[in-house]
Amino acid sequence: MEFTEAYKQAGPCCFSPNSRYIAVAVDYRLVIRDTLSFKVVQLFSCLDKISYIEWANDSEYILCGLNKRPMIQAWSLTQPEWTCKIDEGPAGIAYSRWSPDSRHILTTSDFQLRLTVWSLLNTACVHVQGPKHCSKGVSFTKDGKYAVICTRCDCKDYVNLLSCHTWEIMGAFAVDTLDLADIEWSPDDSAIVIWDAPLEFKVLIYSPDGRCLSKYQAYESGLGVKSVSWSPCGQYLAVGSYDQMLRVLNHLTWKTFAEFMHLSTVRGPCCAAVFKEVDEPLHLNMSELCLSDEFLQGNSVELIPFPFLKDVSEGHFRVMYDVTEVPISLPFQKPPADKPNPKQGIGLMSWSKDSRYIYTRNDSMPTALWIWDIRHLELAAILVQKDPIRAAAWDPTCTRLVLCTGNSHLYMWTPSGAYCVSNPLPQFNITDLKWNSDGSCLLLKDKESFCCASVPLFPESSEYSSDD
Repeated sequence: MEFTEAYKQAGPCCFSPNSRYIAVAVDYRLVIRDTLSFKVVQLFSCLDKISYIEWANDSEYILCGLNKRPMIQAWSLTQPEWTCKIDEGPAGIAYSRWSPDSRHILTTSDFQLRLTVWSLLNTACVHVQGPKHCSKGVSFTKDGKYAVICTRCDCKDYVNLLSCHTWEIMGAFAVDTLDLADIEWSPDDSAIVIWDAPLEFKVLIYSPDGRCLSKYQAYESGLGVKSVSWSPCGQYLAVGSYDQMLRVLNHLTWKTFAEFMHLSTVRGPCCAAVFKEVDEPLHLNMSELCLSDEFLQGNSVELIPFPFLKDVSEGHFRVMYDVTEVPISLPFQKPPADKPNPKQGIGLMSWSKDSRYIYTRNDSMPTALWIWDIRHLELAAILVQKDPIRAAAWDPTCTRLVLCTGNSHLYMWTPSGAYCVSNPLPQFNITDLKWNSDGSCLLLKDKESFCCASVPLFPESSEYSSDD
């Protein structure tokens, strides 16, 4: 892997959908860099500090949210003189997003008073009253023709189906939720999944015309659903819950066909490979060292310290993975019973591109990443880190997983093994990472800087561990 130099950032950073550009927020400035040369191709000045940014799907436009001022600004890469500013006045703007056609912006006002669709073509706008959430509760079909927007009226949750061509409400239906948490179209646009707030375990599958296809409730007492994710193929629906279990439903009967437990002690029989991060000290091989004749004869000889002697004396280490046998006990943090939102349950999960693997993190065991094989319905691997896992992401082109833990290393897993990669930049601790769309480059974020790493198209090694 090759790393670029570090560049300044003071907020969100992300690749454009076509992978040609990187947008970087530096206080009130929006810097657009070319991904090949990393030269600045555009520089835009906003009216205040940039809180979040989002590219349009065509990579031609980009919007900037300014939380300190209730407004957003949008810019065009092909027409730098073109500007757009949206201000809702006293209603404010809590969140904004692009529509799939890249020519409309959806904004949600403060206190969820209304959701507004703004057109960049004719400055027209459409209002939807009472959206359920600010940043959640909105989902688009993969073909970009339809949208569902969750609303709440008279203490009841509703789903509104809109056409992304006219933005007219084509239909609305009430849903059987106590407090709707979020909604998402299936990858084939044939079904809609809705799940309830954590106080009640409830997952509902609806057809676009409002028919309830299935209602799934694993248990009644206790905190419920924490995360939900469709597989890219659309055949599986993964549901992570506060009881530290991952349940997978099939798209034919909407019944569970797999339940995976996350126990603090993993025992056999188990076919999973357990990779544990360890520090291997750098040892100095002195077997070939000898004293010169001048030293033996008592002549004055100046001793020059070697740099590697200093490294060894200061206790430098090489980070690597050690393949561990089961049984193994994983670090476990019991959440306090008197505080809300316990750090427990499946808070992080994502499918691989081929829908064969899914990784999960149990928030009460934040240093362990579990990788499950859906084809064989078994645990494929466990990555046990020294520090809590900050971010993890699948390669969008192949079965390769990369994660970071807030230190200077990257950790990668493939079905053939796992390895560690050291970032050569000094004082650069990786706190977040993102892939570009073609899987050739990683964007790595530190607290006040970012860099990029070029990634080979295929894993560099099939060994279970490698040096930095």
